[in-house]
Amino acid sequence: MKKKDFNIIRRAKSFTHATRGISLILQTQENFWIHIVATLVTLFLGIYYNISISEWTSIISVIGLVLVSEAFNTAIEIDIDLTSPNYHPYAKDTKDVAAGAVLISSVVALVIGLVIFIPKIFL
Repeated sequence: MKKKDFNIIRRAKSFTHATRGISLILQTQENFWIHIVATLVTLFLGIYYNISISEWTSIISVIGLVLVSEAFNTAIEIDIDLTSPNYHPYAKDTKDVAAGAVLISSVVALVIGLVIFIPKIFL
């Protein structure tokens, strides 16, 4: 594959494609909206309880982890629906594993949120 020279028009189009992808997630994925609401609640709590820089770093990192996991899950689901329109157990397994990754990232985010906020709420 030949390396292409930098081109501002191609970079702008690339950014447009990425924002279209985010738009698709927002339009089609109800679970993404649940994550957005959880993000807003968490950001509010972080401001309210004046969490430290290291706590903010952890919170922002796991928010990103969950949102990116959901985005990859959506991309995998779209691809599986395209490449395997009929039921196939491997297609189901692929979708289930991708959904499992979102669940793992969400549980990690919840645990980190609890570790940070429980002492502030109850102490």
